[in-house]
Amino acid sequence: MNGKLILVVVGVLAMRIAAAEESSAAKALSQIKSLAGDWTGTAEWSGARSGSYAMNASYYVTGNGSALVENLIAEGSPIMTSVYHLDGADLRMTHFCGAQNQPRLKAEQIDLARGLINFAFVDITNLRSADAAHVHGMEMRLIDSNHINITFLFRGGGKDSRELIDLKRSGTKT
Repeated sequence: MNGKLILVVVGVLAMRIAAAEESSAAKALSQIKSLAGDWTGTAEWSGARSGSYAMNASYYVTGNGSALVENLIAEGSPIMTSVYHLDGADLRMTHFCGAQNQPRLKAEQIDLARGLINFAFVDITNLRSADAAHVHGMEMRLIDSNHINITFLFRGGGKDSRELIDLKRSGTKT
């Protein structure tokens, strides 16, 4: 009898933990969807790569409100696109990279009080070789409703780089 009670208590606790995680991911996606609109800013490389350039972004909600599309734009053309969405209790991101591969990431840390979402590498499609250049992580900082930072963790040829993208809202929310 006591064994059954323990199983019930453990089951209830597991459901509450899962609900809290789902709630955290859902809240994070809701905040990310509030980015809808146009943004301007800069991108700066550090690590194995260097350089800086102008970077714009366009965000829009799709899939009947289930996903946010992020187009990162340099010299007037989209060079990278990411799609943020839920997968059960997880916040996911698929990144369509300028390196012509598609890393898939999962939010491993969500701290909305600090405006921080860290995405970790899950897997990748279209990777041409084991040491080909690709995104292997991403950090999003929601500084306020009109200012965000995105840092891509990039790996290629055994070398690591970081691309810090600093964006400010340039238009009205859509």
